[in-house]
Amino acid sequence: MHSARPFQAAVGGGAFPAARAALALALSAIPATLVTFLAAIPVAFAADSPPADQKPLPVALVNALNTLAGGPHAGFRANHAKGVLVTGTFTPAKTAPSFSSAPHFAKAVPVLVRFSDTTGVPTIPDASPDASPHGMAIRFKLPEGGSTDIVSISANGFPVGTPEDFLALLTAISKSGPGVPKPTPVEQFLGTHPAALKFVSTPKPPPQSFGTLAFFGVNAFKFTNAKGVSHFARYQILPVAGEHALTAAEAAKADPNYLIDELPKRLASPVKFRLVAQVAKEGDVTNDATAVWPPDREIVELGVISLTATEKEQAKEQKALLYNPLSLTSGIEASADPILAARPPAYAVSFAQRAGQ
Repeated sequence: MHSARPFQAAVGGGAFPAARAALALALSAIPATLVTFLAAIPVAFAADSPPADQKPLPVALVNALNTLAGGPHAGFRANHAKGVLVTGTFTPAKTAPSFSSAPHFAKAVPVLVRFSDTTGVPTIPDASPDASPHGMAIRFKLPEGGSTDIVSISANGFPVGTPEDFLALLTAISKSGPGVPKPTPVEQFLGTHPAALKFVSTPKPPPQSFGTLAFFGVNAFKFTNAKGVSHFARYQILPVAGEHALTAAEAAKADPNYLIDELPKRLASPVKFRLVAQVAKEGDVTNDATAVWPPDREIVELGVISLTATEKEQAKEQKALLYNPLSLTSGIEASADPILAARPPAYAVSFAQRAGQ
């Protein structure tokens, strides 16, 4: 059991004797463009019990997530610990090449997808409110070798706009257990951060299936076509079967592993998602994950993800797999969103943790 009730918004893991060693272990799994950035993270503390405020931000974020999950849990991610890996194919739409010159928008490619529950608790019940937002991470295996990833959640937008605020939110949650005088630290945080308050108060009913849940890339990217025309956009991954949730009564009776167990059965027929891009208009904020764009923005069809099988060695494959939203390819560039920039180094720390370092 975890010692503190996880928070619905929590996303990411671990404590290490030396942050430099932990990050070094993960560098081999990170694209070369990130190595310089990761190596530059300061390590301004001794190996024995360093003050919390001296830990590099990626380590502090992972430690905070572990605290909320009662972890670290050996061999598991610090966040989205419980998941299932499936394989399939991405087939680009006719409109995709005119939007971006990315190679997988011109030719069908294999995909490796991981669906997951939020929190670092490996045994969290799938229907628990704390298991949402769920995650969908997608790896596209590119035609000429290499890969590119999408990391998404089943919520349109993020509770905070900076990694510093995310750490402050996680810290406030950890200090707001039973018996804490009101207003608790998390209540005070939500009172001064309207986007976080909206995020946690928006209903997130448990889905009937991972295959009936919509996912959103909360960070913007710059897409450029072969003619040099660029647009900022965010990914949406929409279930072809439609969005369907459990009723409260159904959720109360749901098996703890109903999502994990149901998906292989559903894969008797392909489980399909439309990958689309919601395109920003001039003036739309592209560097803040809390700034959700209006629904009237242009939608460009990028293609269809068709999932057909589960990976055979789930535990082994999941432990070794590191998704990275900044593992990009030609035709796609990162925005200046600080939450996006913070993800890979935190993921690297979590990766090192589950590798046993």
